[in-house]
Amino acid sequence: MKVFAVGTIIKPLTPEQQQQIMPKEVPDTLQLYLDGKIEQFWFRQDRPGVIFLMQVESVDEAKAAVDKLPLTERGLMSFELTPVGPLAPLARLIH
Repeated sequence: MKVFAVGTIIKPLTPEQQQQIMPKEVPDTLQLYLDGKIEQFWFRQDRPGVIFLMQVESVDEAKAAVDKLPLTERGLMSFELTPVGPLAPLARLIH
């Protein structure tokens, strides 16, 4: 199942928080990528945050994965999770 995980920074990080959290946040995110849970990732252009395209078994699995990221654990980022799939109405065009 594919899930878009749209992460939004809830409150800006202080320089001290950046020094403490980001050295763990980045490797934890890359580990989700290496584990195949994150297929693609982007920085948001409209506000501070990220967007992940995830490949997981369920929305609950996606939630569990992003909830373990340091920024989320510390209440500094929240995620909106949206399951997505093929555009089903297109099937009518080929049948």
